[in-house]
Amino acid sequence: MKMTRKQAFSDYRATLRRGRCKMTPKGKTMIRLWQSHISIASACGLSTVEPEMINARKIADIDWVNWKPTERATLLFVIRDGRILLIHKKRGLGAGKINGPGGRLEPGETPLACAIREVQEELRINAKDVRWAGTLRFQFADGYSLHGEVFTAGDFEGTPTETDEAIPLWFKLDELPYGRMWADDKLWMPLMLAGRKFDGRFIFDGETMLDAEVTKEAGKP
Repeated sequence: MKMTRKQAFSDYRATLRRGRCKMTPKGKTMIRLWQSHISIASACGLSTVEPEMINARKIADIDWVNWKPTERATLLFVIRDGRILLIHKKRGLGAGKINGPGGRLEPGETPLACAIREVQEELRINAKDVRWAGTLRFQFADGYSLHGEVFTAGDFEGTPTETDEAIPLWFKLDELPYGRMWADDKLWMPLMLAGRKFDGRFIFDGETMLDAEVTKEAGKP
């Protein structure tokens, strides 16, 4: 039976959680015993996980120059008439939280095309006047990593509609529900709303943010 990319990565992460990758009590020395899963990751086009990635607790722990994400994704925020269109995410990473529409890039897809496609799939609308806003890099304690490109849209066609992935929610720009969102959002979303470009790097352990660094006025990648 052929293993899909998603199944392979799920198995790969489950192996890490079961303890195939162990640390000494002080968490200083990593014992890598997951060679078969590195082969699976490579075959599926996934980045292998280096010990320092799993042991990272601070931004400075990561060699960001050589850092390679497990997956790439996008977020797109429709902002119009003093309000922003968010979603209650129903499944996937961050299910139950308030976020922007978005998802993973498909093979050969550009970030812009992905952002437009995802908002179509999740909310049944066509985003217009779409512009790049910033970059986000996430490293998780279990080895998973995500590179995200953020976009905004000044208008859209259609009616935001609930799907099996998301429930559309409108909020005033000064009333964002940060308490129901990922912890990093409150660090870079004010910059996005102010029209300032940004580059953010974050370390997470599950849903807990351990460290963060946001650079203002970053250049477009």
